[in-house]
Amino acid sequence: MPLVPPLALTAAAAVLLCAGCSATDTRSDDGAGSGAPSSQAASDARYAVQDAVAALREDSAGFHQKIELQGDGQVYRLTIAGGFDFAADRGHLAVDLPGGAIDHSEQVFAEGKIYVKDIEGAGEDTWGVIDRDRAQAHYLLRAPLNDPEHALQQIAAMRKVSREGEEDVEGVRAVRYRGILDHRTVTLRMDADVRGKMDQARDMLGGDLPVFADAWVDGKGNLVQTRMSSNMSGARVTVTTVLKDIGEPVRVTVPRPADTTPISEATGILNG
Repeated sequence: MPLVPPLALTAAAAVLLCAGCSATDTRSDDGAGSGAPSSQAASDARYAVQDAVAALREDSAGFHQKIELQGDGQVYRLTIAGGFDFAADRGHLAVDLPGGAIDHSEQVFAEGKIYVKDIEGAGEDTWGVIDRDRAQAHYLLRAPLNDPEHALQQIAAMRKVSREGEEDVEGVRAVRYRGILDHRTVTLRMDADVRGKMDQARDMLGGDLPVFADAWVDGKGNLVQTRMSSNMSGARVTVTTVLKDIGEPVRVTVPRPADTTPISEATGILNG
């Protein structure tokens, strides 16, 4: 399996080489399924999601993320697992792409920096280090260096949100909320070249790309799962994140300065 899928669901894939591409998601344009919610219901749904995100950003959680990329008849699956103290802006995660030329990477977040293991050109025990606010996204619905905070920002910006009923998430009963992401949210902190291709795709479609979002909130107001997805002419990407152990301490081991080297960017499918 090559390191980067042929389409990789990058913004280049989003252009889709044709002006007639369209979404194949079954929900309506307003994200409300069978019909648009009332104004009050939509406001209540939106605030429920925003309140759950705001609460999590003042807390900590473990998470497991599954990313599915489909294009050119192939499906690629990445997993990201770790823990993050959102209140302290510290965390750690491991990224795996079974069968990839580079199949594993690790990231540590601390003191406004991101440390990245297995950087091309660096030694085996050397971590690349970059300011957290300089990291950028290079793929559709991927976070800059897999930053969990990034996905929360996008979920909190859901538009036309509707309440879709209750479901079980990892044994927890939760309300599912569904909405859409606008172009500004989709391209948040995206590399300039990739954003340009996304802009081109939007112009070709005559409107925002079809990107949908879901959030599951339990009875305590905890955000327990999120999902973002896009499906355009067979080029699909789905990012599902399960949050658990909310409030549990997250221990982070920061690499020693002697084991780090500054980097200006970190690209590749593992790094978002």
